[in-house]
Amino acid sequence: MSQFDNVTVIKKANIYFDGKVTSRTVVFSDGEKKTLGIMMPGEYEFGTGKKELMEILAGNLKVKLPGAKDWITVREGESFEVIADSKFQLVVNELTDYCCSYLS
Repeated sequence: MSQFDNVTVIKKANIYFDGKVTSRTVVFSDGEKKTLGIMMPGEYEFGTGKKELMEILAGNLKVKLPGAKDWITVREGESFEVIADSKFQLVVNELTDYCCSYLS
């Protein structure tokens, strides 16, 4: 899906890591939430309370998922899932555009 119709966008940005990662929250009519954001090159660790689906819209990164030994490379057009109540690490190699969906 290349666009979202009939949604509410929260104006205030989510800003992390001194502005190197930013996103906006999109709320759907059924209450579902997604974030659309940009990550600058760097190394980051995120925590999540809900299961997440991260879609990489442009750019590429490496992710180390909870409990994993190895890093996985994720490129434009690919995605990965993160289990709920966990932390995951990212090495962003170039400016990366993403969409994060919070799953039940």
